[in-house]
Amino acid sequence: MSHDHGPQAEHHQHPSGLNAMAASATLHCLTGCAVGEVVGLMVGTAMGLSTGATIVLAVALAFLFGYSLSTLPLLASGLSVGAALSVVLAADTLSIATMELVDNAVMAVVPGAMEATLSDPVFWLSMALALTVAYGAAFPVNRVLLARGRGHALTHPFHGAPVARRWVPMVGAGTLAVAIVAFLLGGLVASVAAPEEAPQPAGHARGDTPHAKA
Repeated sequence: MSHDHGPQAEHHQHPSGLNAMAASATLHCLTGCAVGEVVGLMVGTAMGLSTGATIVLAVALAFLFGYSLSTLPLLASGLSVGAALSVVLAADTLSIATMELVDNAVMAVVPGAMEATLSDPVFWLSMALALTVAYGAAFPVNRVLLARGRGHALTHPFHGAPVARRWVPMVGAGTLAVAIVAFLLGGLVASVAAPEEAPQPAGHARGDTPHAKA
């Protein structure tokens, strides 16, 4: 495959090449979204935030982690933090936004998903479903953008550059896929093994506590 990753080159990419690049870009976004959402839920619950505030925090962290994963290869190529972020913001915003929109829509229609906590198997099962559907929605978005030399294609010229900072961690798409599956399975197993919550006093229904997942 040619190392010319300019906009015109993307138009002539073989479909299988575009699919592989779109899958990699989508996995980076998916991993960041999954981690950000769980961290947001944990922080929101620990701080006693409302459901709405917890959702906002989780979405914000999903963007943060999603951007961070895409920034690492650019930092390794020698770009400054500011330059790397400017490229990533232009490259990944639409993909992450699509993923978050679909992810939250699925969680909203799954019974009990928005009320579930990390200790509830419903949370992990519904999250796995939501992330799968979100991946399916974001993949074609990334593919179309790549075919037009936009989106994640903006980062490609830097991926082929010599590594200037070897201390920056690099994570491949395969590793990310395994990490997501292990992450969800680990959470599900832990939630199944966790002891059941004690009955709450009248007037303190579970829905009155911070619990939502973005």
